[in-house]
Amino acid sequence: MIDGTALGRGEWYDVVVVGGGAAGLSGALALVRARRSVLVVDGGQPRNALAVHVHNYLSRDGATPSDLLAAGRAEVTGYGGQIISGDVTSVERLDSQSDRVGFRMVLANGDSVYARRLLVATGLVDELPDIPGVAERWGRDVLHCPYCHGWEVRDQALGILGTGPMAVHGALLFRQWSANLILFQHTSPALSQEQAEQLAARGITVVEGEVSALEVHDDQLVGIRLRSGEFVPRQAVAVTPRFTARAEILSTLGLLTTDLEIAGSVLGSYVPADANGATSVAGVWVAGNVSDPMAPVITAAATGLKAGAAINADLIAEDTAHAVAALRARERASSTPA
Repeated sequence: MIDGTALGRGEWYDVVVVGGGAAGLSGALALVRARRSVLVVDGGQPRNALAVHVHNYLSRDGATPSDLLAAGRAEVTGYGGQIISGDVTSVERLDSQSDRVGFRMVLANGDSVYARRLLVATGLVDELPDIPGVAERWGRDVLHCPYCHGWEVRDQALGILGTGPMAVHGALLFRQWSANLILFQHTSPALSQEQAEQLAARGITVVEGEVSALEVHDDQLVGIRLRSGEFVPRQAVAVTPRFTARAEILSTLGLLTTDLEIAGSVLGSYVPADANGATSVAGVWVAGNVSDPMAPVITAAATGLKAGAAINADLIAEDTAHAVAALRARERASSTPA
């Protein structure tokens, strides 16, 4: 890793990757192995920083998030990629009159770097329900993904905190990992007859009324306190955050987010892109949770790889077009009489 001051001003890269999580590093790795000059600018705020372990990542199941990223950084720099810590504060697309068409990025320290292509893998922010104890226990015994954490809380006394129309879906899903399950209605919609029947058939208890707080004793979640004063013992709680894309730097390019709608409810935002991560702005790709809020770590990494390969193919096409133009110019020059 190099210090940001070593960049100087005005340095060009084939690709600048904004975001050094699994998606960004995977894209960077594909590109440096394709012999591209790559700079990764990492703000150091990975979404899963508070999680104890990463799961369902084949061959790395159980690794800590920090260990996984450290291994990824070592692989990228081992092939010649550069990684700096910091934030990109703005992005400017250079017009066609420039001798180096591409993008100018201003870093938080005031330096500028330039790139022919841009890969944004800035992830998202999990906006949690405003209930005392939820944010404090997030990533420990307040969870959202059963595939990420279900095994670790199997057979425990689980609670589902209902905050929207996905509450029943979440309860039925987590039922796979524990039979001791309670759906706390909180602010979720009233149950339909069909939903009530499904929950009853699966042995899932429903508790009406709003939740006032999660209660902790000796650094362990012990239960849920309702506004009525009732206390219900629980060992872990599942919530559905609002998934908000970290896409502020793209707004200056005219690239806006789209609402993430599930079951008729807006659960967050994302940057739309094609299957390879190409956005509607030529030269800009996205990967990971910024474009796929539901992607677990291994899927985010895969989208980074796909985007990296697509960017390299796009650069090859451009390089080839320039080479053909140069060849034709030489041929015309050689055929012109002196």
